[in-house]
Amino acid sequence: MDVTDVASARQRPVGLVELARIPVRRWRMVLATATLVLLAVLGYLFVLPATYTATTAVVVRPVVTDPFSVQSVAADRAVNMTAESGIATSNDVIDEVAGITGRDPEAVADALEVETPVGGQVMRFSYSGRGEQEAVDGANGAAEAYLELRKGMYENQRAAVLKSYDDTIAVVTAQRTTTQKSLPANQPSSNPSPRTSALLDQLRALNDQLATLAEQRSKVASADLSPGSVTSAARTPVPSSRDAAPLILVAGLLGGLLLGGLVAFVRESLDRRVRTAGEAATAIGAPLLGTVRRDRSGQPDEADLRYLVLALGRWVDGPQRTPLVVLSSSADEGREQVTAGLAVVLAAAGHEVRLGVTPESLDRIRPLMLDAQRRNPPVEPARSKLPRPRPAPATTAVPSATPAPAPTPAPTPAAGGGPEDTMVIPAVRKPRPFPTAEAKNGAVYRSTTTDDKTEVIPTTPRPGPATGTAADGQELRIGPGRVRLVDLDAAPGDGLTVLDAPPALHDERGVRAAREGRAVLVAAQDRTRTNQLQQLVERLRAVGVEPFGFVVTGAGRD
Repeated sequence: MDVTDVASARQRPVGLVELARIPVRRWRMVLATATLVLLAVLGYLFVLPATYTATTAVVVRPVVTDPFSVQSVAADRAVNMTAESGIATSNDVIDEVAGITGRDPEAVADALEVETPVGGQVMRFSYSGRGEQEAVDGANGAAEAYLELRKGMYENQRAAVLKSYDDTIAVVTAQRTTTQKSLPANQPSSNPSPRTSALLDQLRALNDQLATLAEQRSKVASADLSPGSVTSAARTPVPSSRDAAPLILVAGLLGGLLLGGLVAFVRESLDRRVRTAGEAATAIGAPLLGTVRRDRSGQPDEADLRYLVLALGRWVDGPQRTPLVVLSSSADEGREQVTAGLAVVLAAAGHEVRLGVTPESLDRIRPLMLDAQRRNPPVEPARSKLPRPRPAPATTAVPSATPAPAPTPAPTPAAGGGPEDTMVIPAVRKPRPFPTAEAKNGAVYRSTTTDDKTEVIPTTPRPGPATGTAADGQELRIGPGRVRLVDLDAAPGDGLTVLDAPPALHDERGVRAAREGRAVLVAAQDRTRTNQLQQLVERLRAVGVEPFGFVVTGAGRD
């Protein structure tokens, strides 16, 4: 895979199936979010007190206190519903409802809602109370308070208009009285003087004005000040917040799942992890060597490990067997299990394997090797020897003429074999165990009095000037091969060398060892973070190491 392939892989579109996998992988988060939302809905339904909502409808009627100030064709359109809505939610109405229901004015303001449909003259008063009767009283009381308040406002306006007419009529009446007093008492009516004629004309004008003012005042006084009427009063029974409990529960569950999916997508974008081998190949830019799954006991699948060894054939059978360094970004990605499994499979195939470990990982790898040894007991290679005659047993000389017995004949080949055939000589059984010259201090010696071929790991020697690190000298026989545990920084030896590197993001020893060998990266599905894997690859390439390939381990947990 070159740089062009990596760039094209990064630009590939994401399908709907891959999007659906995100909430499925993070199902715990989705389920937790849905559970929290459902608990909140249950608390709203059964813990909080139920609320009852009553509605009263009112038809608003236009009121004109001064019919002479508005044209007759526009009198029916003199209602401003926005202004009427403000009147309906004014402090006077809220105080009146608070007095009726016995609640605090602030609570009444929160419980009262006024709806004014566009293009109509109908207002709906909705009141949410703690009981059915309180809701009914609140809705009807708000409607009646609004109508009374609006009627009182128009009555005040009409009173002001009538007072203005009364004042004008009083002034005109006074002028008429003054004019009447100015007329001469004995002036002949047949031939009045010019002054008298003028006074008479003024008097007639004042009378006409008084008549007009009186007529207008009577029209204002007779105007209908009814602001509207209640067309649909609230009455029991009224709906409550618990009437649609099943529907609310279903809506809460669906909303919780939707919110949980959204949270999963947000978490996925903030904490991106390796989901498929293709994503790991995009981040690493190296070929996939294999996928190692886990069995029910949590151990790597042996068949997957054998296929992984086949994929490493160029390294196993190559002329230059440089160390194989197994790297991972963190410690919980199954790197140690993969490394130990590789060593076991190679030993089972008859190889001499040097397994390099760190002192802190020795205690975790030792049980894995012991378990592998129990599953793959050592196999002693058949020793081929030529048949040799056995010496005759020593006898005690007795004064007898009887001749000495003939020596025991040498073993002969099996029936049907040639004279050059060989046979297997069983090992000589000793009466008790004995140490050998190569045994180190603290080692456990095998007894040759038994046919048990199970190899025992020597006890861990204490580090000192003569023994070195804790891993030196520990050797296991697995099948026909051997696995020797050495320190990670030990000098290279004969055979295959597999190094279990510490987490590369926190320890540079694995990257340093990879400069002299081949680096194989381990990525755990659903656990390895993509940014950490990319950071590890960048560090390897910065020191001149190109990854040999990568291994994907079984799915982990978020």
